[in-house]
Amino acid sequence: QVQLVESGGGLVQAGGSLRLSCAASGRISSSSVMGWYRQTPGKQRELVASITRGGGGGTTYADSVKGRFTISRDNAKNTVYLQMNSLKPEDTAVYYCYVKTYISLGVDYWGQGTQVTVSS
Repeated sequence: QVQLVESGGGLVQAGGSLRLSCAASGRISSSSVMGWYRQTPGKQRELVASITRGGGGGTTYADSVKGRFTISRDNAKNTVYLQMNSLKPEDTAVYYCYVKTYISLGVDYWGQGTQVTVSS
């Protein structure tokens, strides 16, 4: 069983920065992807960024955050990070960390979520 604990959310002014962390307990397969979704009330969860656990750590980003957000990992610490710069009010959401193995049809594990609020 894997547990994911997020931290780093909060309130920031537009143009500011935040760094989210997601620490995982338990064994995570090297054939996995870790990353972040976000969700606002009344909308579906949106994939923000992902990074492969194994290999070279390939990354993907939503178009809306490219050039502003950076995802990274520290496999020794079982932790994934999301550096968010040039934040905009539309980035306001609950951010969820996740883990998904390559063969899974959906997400295997979710974190509890951390609120990010960007004021204008």
